[in-house]
Amino acid sequence: MSRVEKLIKRLLDRPKDFKWRELVMLLKALGYEEAKRGKTGGSRRRFVHERTAPITLHEPHDGVLRRYQIDLVIENLERGGMI
Repeated sequence: MSRVEKLIKRLLDRPKDFKWRELVMLLKALGYEEAKRGKTGGSRRRFVHERTAPITLHEPHDGVLRRYQIDLVIENLERGGMI
């Protein structure tokens, strides 16, 4: 099982300790790129893909995704046919 497959499985298990860096790694492996914003972008992050809708999330200060964020990512990835 590849690292990406492991991250997908972990995401789908909806763990309470899924890290922001794991999400970024997974999205980049699936072909997403982080959209660059201006100086006042704050902690909102947008990930864009050429074939599907963008994913916009607030980067958590403690580095751990909340349940609603995990659900949102899963929903977007499933809708876009990525997982």
